[in-house]
Amino acid sequence: MAGGAAGWGRKVLLWAGLPFLALLGLALGVPDVAPAWQAKSGGGTAGTFTALHERCSRYCVWYGDFVPDGGGTPRHDVIVYDGPDRLTQGTTVAARDTGARRGVFAVRGGDTWLLFSGLAGAGALAAIGWVVLLVRAMTSRRRVGP
Repeated sequence: MAGGAAGWGRKVLLWAGLPFLALLGLALGVPDVAPAWQAKSGGGTAGTFTALHERCSRYCVWYGDFVPDGGGTPRHDVIVYDGPDRLTQGTTVAARDTGARRGVFAVRGGDTWLLFSGLAGAGALAAIGWVVLLVRAMTSRRRVGP
């Protein structure tokens, strides 16, 4: 009886968990992978991020305004990725806007590119795993027949 329950739980995890992980990883990671890598390599529009307010849940994130150095359109209420550990309200840091959806990247750099890459990679692997699971289920049904 215990083996049957464990097998059922594993099937639910695979059939529901893999697509959920795929969607989560792909939705959170893919859109910002290229901007994160561009920032890592020094690309994007240089400017200044000014910290305005901090929001905390599991960890704290600073939001503020980004103003491009050479003029252009500022971005308001954006996150600063890879910012200094001890920001305070009104602090400014050199940053780059590479087109990330929710923020800009501090010039000093950091590991955010790894986070977005990891999320995208995990999402892709989960999607591939789910497709393999579907193909195996379909081919095993064909073998058994109607």
